[in-house]
Amino acid sequence: MKLTLGFSPCPNDTFIFEALVNQKFDVEGFEFDVHLEDVQTLNQWAMEGKLDVTKVSYGVLPFINKDYFVMSSGGAIGNGCGPLLISKGPITEEQINNSTIAIPGENTTAHLLFSLAYPNAKNKVFKVFNEIEPFVLEGNGLGVIIHENRFTYEEKGLHKVVDLGDYWEQKTGSPIPLGGIVGKRTLPLPVLKKLDSLIRHSIEYAYVNKYKDELPEYVKSHAQEMSEDVMLQHINLYVNSFSFKLGKTGRDAVRNLMKVYKELHPTSNIGDLEIFATKVY
Repeated sequence: MKLTLGFSPCPNDTFIFEALVNQKFDVEGFEFDVHLEDVQTLNQWAMEGKLDVTKVSYGVLPFINKDYFVMSSGGAIGNGCGPLLISKGPITEEQINNSTIAIPGENTTAHLLFSLAYPNAKNKVFKVFNEIEPFVLEGNGLGVIIHENRFTYEEKGLHKVVDLGDYWEQKTGSPIPLGGIVGKRTLPLPVLKKLDSLIRHSIEYAYVNKYKDELPEYVKSHAQEMSEDVMLQHINLYVNSFSFKLGKTGRDAVRNLMKVYKELHPTSNIGDLEIFATKVY
């Protein structure tokens, strides 16, 4: 069976999927047409229903839930790993509300978490995640950073205004649901279940074969602008027990995100479809 599969070139995603897409183990008859794109592109494609299985920001779920189920393995949920609001210097909350804020994509979890913390900040511009730091450095406004920028912003003289992930955790009591793998609702449930198992096997393969001791070329080649040390920090932060399996805590975190979205957008009509293909779990 051949399926289209999308994920980002970030080290956590390539670490998770390397063994699967390169068939380092028996993939049980599956073939994958792989697309590596930034997460905002993947979010947009999911809204268009372009791929069978794809990584997305959990923030886009309200717009794609009618077409996709959330799968249990391969995602990024955790504590202390959320987006950061950064500035070029000290700033007050009133100034934040009146500043231009660069955000990595309109339908991202980063945008949802920022909106939860700063509902009165309206001057937003949406950019690819690696354009945020230059935007702030050039004095154009504030920025919400994700991914490897968490590890490099201080070196560039930028300041953390607030950890939006910490704000989420304090407000909801849940770990931070950053991004996950979704599969089309039109796929048979046994196929989704098998895919979920294969993704989990791919992560296990990476650990058993000590990819953290020597990152495979597949991971390094897609993160060329990063040092290997930053790649490892990235993997250590975003690949964890929730990546193997959401479990009840992970599922509750995703449901909390949908609840918060409804609270922030009370007139939205996102429906009440089940988020998870329950038989996958």
